[in-house]
Amino acid sequence: MLWKLHLVGIAIAGVLGLSGCDSPRGIDYDGKRLLVVDMHLHPGDWDGIPDDTRKFIGGRFPFPLNLNPKTTAEGILSAEGILSEMDKAGVSQSVLFAVYSPRTVGITTNERVLSDTAKAPDRLFGLASLRVDNFRADKDSELNRLRAALSNPSMIGIKLAHAHQHFRMDDPSFFGIYQVASDLKKPLYLHTGSSPFPGTASEAPYTDPSYLESAVKAYPGAVFILGHLGYNFTEQQNGALEACIRLAKIYLNVYLEPSALGSKGSDPTGENLKIAMQRLREAGLVDRIIYGSDGPQSPGFVKDYLTRTVTAMRAAGYTDNEAQAVFSGNFARVFNVAPAK
Repeated sequence: MLWKLHLVGIAIAGVLGLSGCDSPRGIDYDGKRLLVVDMHLHPGDWDGIPDDTRKFIGGRFPFPLNLNPKTTAEGILSAEGILSEMDKAGVSQSVLFAVYSPRTVGITTNERVLSDTAKAPDRLFGLASLRVDNFRADKDSELNRLRAALSNPSMIGIKLAHAHQHFRMDDPSFFGIYQVASDLKKPLYLHTGSSPFPGTASEAPYTDPSYLESAVKAYPGAVFILGHLGYNFTEQQNGALEACIRLAKIYLNVYLEPSALGSKGSDPTGENLKIAMQRLREAGLVDRIIYGSDGPQSPGFVKDYLTRTVTAMRAAGYTDNEAQAVFSGNFARVFNVAPAK
């Protein structure tokens, strides 16, 4: 009975936007309070996720939340639930991702993201996406639909996941997407590295950021944010980290985002995230790092991932000024978004 009451409490908190925490926004870093922007959160509907992925997600929830994964997921995937998770973590602003990956993680439409961001326009922003599963036939209509979504001020960029959407990073047939990003000055977020979700493509052209180099070079006016730092989630290794570093050192339009790789499930000891953050600092790329968690995933994930990232950055020797750049300063500069306290 107690676990049932706990699940009901989570659902109510998600609906009402209750945080259960009165802490001020931001994090304490060596005695200074730093603003935090989480550029990588996923809203959505449980019914829009494929069956195999639902089972995978539900299996990652801790007991007793795994006993009713739909209730747990719906409690945190709504705008109200996400705001609650943000408040618990002390996060000031976040970016919600639209996703069109019907064979893997499901669909969260641009319209859904716009509806969610409208509920807290000073705190929630969106990245638009598009369908590519029939792109050769639907190219013009999909690109026009993408442009229309990006005309909304709350849509500040574009989200792509080649491994989930099953298209090669180096396929010029899809370079029109990068042209839109360049024309509209909307940064691109790209999933790099393997993925633990069922049905994703695992071959190098879909996961290795080196295959993005031709696009990065061809579109210097587009900003490319390499998500997950090319992490190998299958083997829990910093797989393509050095490839990400190489691209960022060569091309000024390449930025880096360390989400998900340092989670308890993907990096139990926290060593991989510490090594990754240390390598980025050693490479002189602090001004290219934009923080993201890839939450909410499960209740408390957003806060836990932020805590683990702070621990990794302290171990890697980041100063408070460097940490502030990573947690909010670089985001504000790249996306031209004023910080909200």
